[in-house]
Amino acid sequence: MNISASFILYLATFIMGGCGLAYEYTLSRVAADLLGNSARQWALVIGAMMFCMGIGADLQKRLNDQLLLDKFIGAEILLGVLGGCGPLALLFTYGMAPNYYIIVQYAFISSIGLLLGFELPLIARLNSAYTNQLKVNLGKVLKMDYVGALTGALIWVFLLPRFFTLIETAFVLGLLNLAAATILLLYFSAKVTLNVRLWITLLCTSLLLITGLFQARNWTSTAEQYLYRDRIILSQTTRFQHIVLTKSRAAEISCYINGSLQFNSADEYIYHENLIHPAFSLASHKHRVLILGGGDGLAAREVLKYPTVKELVLCDLDPEMTDLARNHPTLIKLNRGSLSDARISILKNNALVPQNQDETIRIPNQHRRFGSRPEEVARVTLVNLDAASLLEKLAGKFDVIIVDFPDPNNEELAKLYSRTFYRRLADRLTIDGIFVQQATSPYHAKEAFLCIGRSMAAADLNVIPYHDNVPSFGEWGWWIGGHRERWSAKSLKEKLRQTNTLAVPTHYLTPELIHASLEFGKKQLETSESEINTLVNHKIFTYYLEGWQTGY
Repeated sequence: MNISASFILYLATFIMGGCGLAYEYTLSRVAADLLGNSARQWALVIGAMMFCMGIGADLQKRLNDQLLLDKFIGAEILLGVLGGCGPLALLFTYGMAPNYYIIVQYAFISSIGLLLGFELPLIARLNSAYTNQLKVNLGKVLKMDYVGALTGALIWVFLLPRFFTLIETAFVLGLLNLAAATILLLYFSAKVTLNVRLWITLLCTSLLLITGLFQARNWTSTAEQYLYRDRIILSQTTRFQHIVLTKSRAAEISCYINGSLQFNSADEYIYHENLIHPAFSLASHKHRVLILGGGDGLAAREVLKYPTVKELVLCDLDPEMTDLARNHPTLIKLNRGSLSDARISILKNNALVPQNQDETIRIPNQHRRFGSRPEEVARVTLVNLDAASLLEKLAGKFDVIIVDFPDPNNEELAKLYSRTFYRRLADRLTIDGIFVQQATSPYHAKEAFLCIGRSMAAADLNVIPYHDNVPSFGEWGWWIGGHRERWSAKSLKEKLRQTNTLAVPTHYLTPELIHASLEFGKKQLETSESEINTLVNHKIFTYYLEGWQTGY
């Protein structure tokens, strides 16, 4: 009897250890998705929850031994409800009452943390009736909790995202907590005083969480709609990010990643034409082109207007983003099918090779042809890989490199704006090649914008800035340049100012606008800062936050 009772308690400990860590991850991910600055949100949420767990572990000593098992099972039921419903409640709060979001968020974090803190001491107290030695009791309880935590982390990272959204994951975790409570109720039914009440509560909360699991996507869509002015036509959470497409009454399409606007169809051509065509005006050769980022295919659309492009390699980390660009009718219409016939490739032996034949898509497209012969079409290769890793492994050099990353609004993205990254980029650039980088706003985030230029210069690249107004974003900037041996700031400016015509049709950009984009206002590029961004200091992230929080 004693061994069986201990086993049941250890099993409950294992389940609760896995759920506890998974709750921390889930609440951290929700906070990061809604508030941005992912590393800071994860640190704050997990730190706050650990603190509350400590408070809960201390408070449990005030519970007397009377009805101790009933109290423990009741706490597990409450934990399952709070953990299961919390993320959805936070999403609704952020959309409907954003001023109260932080209060509600930390109310859930505190409550869940306190309940998690109750767990181990209470289980140890319950198990003391079956294990006399304190060191054995604590050792086994802690072991099962830590093993459960590792199991929970692995399942949360590798298994649950394959089948469930983040909100659904929370309901699954809540149901697992209720399963642990059910096991305890079944096994210790003779020792539970409030048996009927607990069973009724357990059944009601189970129905609530099961309903939530099946309705999660509908409820999530309703909650998310409060966050966006226009109607949501797609909401999708991937391994790497949360993607939302909206459509206005004027049929304008907007794309958001983790809540940040990526483009609006009403003016995206201003951004993308500025990103591509000045670089192509400078480049002596345009045969081999690399795009880093740009998984929506809009930059590729502009590149593929040039008949001299023989090969385009596009690298975007998220395969689900590029799948949308290749298959979603709305994005196909915007990017003119720029990725629709792309070969899906992987890296092997430092060279690009296609994946399985059924994943290799080659559809002749008149938009791709260069030269006079129909069979000569630009080869488009799509690689889903971290850009820094690609630059290390990719064979050959490129005439033009387009860097179209999201803004450096977290530490993970900050590394893609580092001196080390630009040195790797320079290794992939032909001696007379040109690269261009979107570089956030020189008005709202001036120091971040200038830090990008300094970091490029520290990698032995000569660069110059230019800017334009994109209505959806405001004042926006780019850096363009090449190897120091071939290009100087003066030669870059002179050649751009000598641009008299564009080789391909554009919707917005003209040579005169390119000339004007090189001019900045008085003191707009002056600064007392001198630091560059590296892999370890994440200085650009600091500049970026300071800029967008305080303005110019």
